[in-house]
Amino acid sequence: MKIKEVIVVEGRDDTAAIKRAVNADTIETGGSAIHTWTIEKIRLAQQKRGVIIFTDPDYQGERIRKIISKAVPGCKHAFITQENGMKKGDIGVENATPEVIIQALSEVRTEMADTAGEITADDMLAHGLTSGATSKERRVKLGEKLGIGYANAKQMLQRLNAFQIKRDEFEAAMEAIDKERE
Repeated sequence: MKIKEVIVVEGRDDTAAIKRAVNADTIETGGSAIHTWTIEKIRLAQQKRGVIIFTDPDYQGERIRKIISKAVPGCKHAFITQENGMKKGDIGVENATPEVIIQALSEVRTEMADTAGEITADDMLAHGLTSGATSKERRVKLGEKLGIGYANAKQMLQRLNAFQIKRDEFEAAMEAIDKERE
């Protein structure tokens, strides 16, 4: 499987994992201290071929994702769950199987910054995604179902709208989560 876009990852081991799964070019950030020349390479790649941000499902991975998204608007995003990225207590894209990586790349989402979406804070509250004993667990499951990763309540609302998740897709995912609990 050949990927047209350039995939942005954190390091060499992530590149190796991507190349085991698909035929793709990568740009490595070298960790969370992203140099300005790395951002410039990502900008150029976005202009020429498009970019898929594929960072680890942890705090640093999310931090890197936000830095790049802010500096280079319109990127696509691929996500894996923490469970799929875990191996011997270490979490990262480098631990994902080729099948998990292919699945994540087949479900990329394009971020549309500064666009009004269909989901509101009231929707989040009504579906138990904020201020409840199980709200974090429900957000984890929602992120998995929609392929947009885990986020806290505020970030999840932002992510749902930035990725232009439609109300029917949101409602269907929440319905499936509710059925799993029964």
